[in-house]
Amino acid sequence: MHFAKFDIKQENTLTRPQHLDKKFDAVVANPPFSANWSADPLFLQDERFAAYGKLAPSSKADMAFVQHMLYQLDDNGTMAVVLPHGVLFRGSSEGVIRQYLIEQMNVVDTIIGLPANIFYGTSIPTCILVLKKNREHSGNILFIDASNEFEKQKNQNKLLPEHLENIIAAVENRQDIEKYAHVATLQEVKDNDYNLNIPRYVDTFEAEAEIDLDAIAQQLQALEHDSQKTDAIISDFCKELGIASPFVEVK
Repeated sequence: MHFAKFDIKQENTLTRPQHLDKKFDAVVANPPFSANWSADPLFLQDERFAAYGKLAPSSKADMAFVQHMLYQLDDNGTMAVVLPHGVLFRGSSEGVIRQYLIEQMNVVDTIIGLPANIFYGTSIPTCILVLKKNREHSGNILFIDASNEFEKQKNQNKLLPEHLENIIAAVENRQDIEKYAHVATLQEVKDNDYNLNIPRYVDTFEAEAEIDLDAIAQQLQALEHDSQKTDAIISDFCKELGIASPFVEVK
């Protein structure tokens, strides 16, 4: 991309869209998280939203931005958008839109869970939603949990080059990686009611080590023995000083 020719306009993307006459090979965006928008029912007549039969809620415009970008994506285009995790699992109209994207359009290609606190102004964890119009892997969706791929710094977490390399390798290889990535079939997603919440597909649970109760009992017995010896020493000192022992004698 040499940026020799470009056209930048400042407007409300949802209510006063620009460049609707153009289609784009690539769309990359970080729209405002869960912004308010009008959600006027008249928008159901707008070509960007009409096919879904539902509008994104007025208090959460995330899916409206996705619909707008997807409308302007070329037939062989790819888009990547940073969003809050709520778009992956919230129900109602967002659930209907999500199901349409998966079942009818089959454009959801990859979902990457990012660490919390990597953006200025918000500490919430986010995800990258990758959508493609003409998918090579049309029978599945790749889920990546990169939520632990960061270096903790003073005020926020930071993705280092090695973390980015891990994510890119997982995308390119598109294979299951224990506790990191899972290639889910569309049937698997359907069985989960089109809920795309990453923990449903990537199990990062770490089992706790087995507790040896016998060993703990032995440790407690040893501590009790040492305690009794210490009590006896203190009691002897008290007798020498001619004062009462602080311990109750058990006969």
